[in-house]
Amino acid sequence: MTELVTVLGVLGVLLAVTVPRAARVLDQAAVRVARQEAARLVAVARGHAQATGVPTAVTIREAHATVVVHAGPDTLARGGWGMAGISLDATRDSLAFGPDGLGAGAANLRLVLRRGAAADTLSISRLGRVRAGG
Repeated sequence: MTELVTVLGVLGVLLAVTVPRAARVLDQAAVRVARQEAARLVAVARGHAQATGVPTAVTIREAHATVVVHAGPDTLARGGWGMAGISLDATRDSLAFGPDGLGAGAANLRLVLRRGAAADTLSISRLGRVRAGG
């Protein structure tokens, strides 16, 4: 009986150490995947604007943790991460690309994606450059 109690105690200590670490790793992976998907959506918007000559916008909806790409009334692509527990924080609520692939508007856009203690940043310049992690 003493052996069983000892084994259970050791298992309890091991679980107490590994579970938080595993949760951190899962949070980091989820944020990284969401950042990659957000970067892909920005590339879709820019590519569509250049290919069709139609201004194309990326709209960030922080409350729903979604990014939507649209040209006029048409929705071209959508990404959402609220169900995965990821939150978004953006410096602007939208960014539009003109037919030349350049961003329209007065400023760059910075998107921060968070889940738990993990966070990652996506920066989009007016020139259409996308930079991760900064």
